[in-house]
Amino acid sequence: MSTQNLIIYKFTSLYHILEELGLELNFKITFADSENALNEKVQNNNNYLIISNKKYPDISNQFVLENIPINIYKLVEQINIQFLKLQFNNQSHVKVNNYTINLNSREMAANNIKLKLTEKEINTITYLSRSNKPVRIDELQAKVWSYQSDIETHTVETHVYRLRKKILNTFNDNEFIISKKNGYQIK
Repeated sequence: MSTQNLIIYKFTSLYHILEELGLELNFKITFADSENALNEKVQNNNNYLIISNKKYPDISNQFVLENIPINIYKLVEQINIQFLKLQFNNQSHVKVNNYTINLNSREMAANNIKLKLTEKEINTITYLSRSNKPVRIDELQAKVWSYQSDIETHTVETHVYRLRKKILNTFNDNEFIISKKNGYQIK
């Protein structure tokens, strides 16, 4: 797991307090006193939380500490909760070609257009996206639908057909899931 980086932004007193406790905390603590310094720290980190004493509109991954004084244990608990939320959100988004799949809301999005999908459709897309070669229908049956190989293949074919049609109607993309003679593939 990558290091959790806590960036204290324009909140000097909190930085000094947490710096003293630094050895006891599970995150690396740094300070930024300007927008340029903050941008530099954010560029060099992928797992970060910015804590400040007021809301800055153009800053993401921000935790605003408004209710002070606060018990130090409560503060550390709140910071850990914020890191968990960030991790959950980061893990819920899957990039497939030009699309972003939100596993939590079961939506596929591109260019501010969203398409609501079923759980089976999400599972089909993610399974196909992990394969470098066409996936046979019987493999999709076993891995996505948990069907035995003696079950009729039309269920999978029908679901993939409908999924391809939804994607075509919403995104005008007829090439997202390609049907080949030996299975389906996302390129």
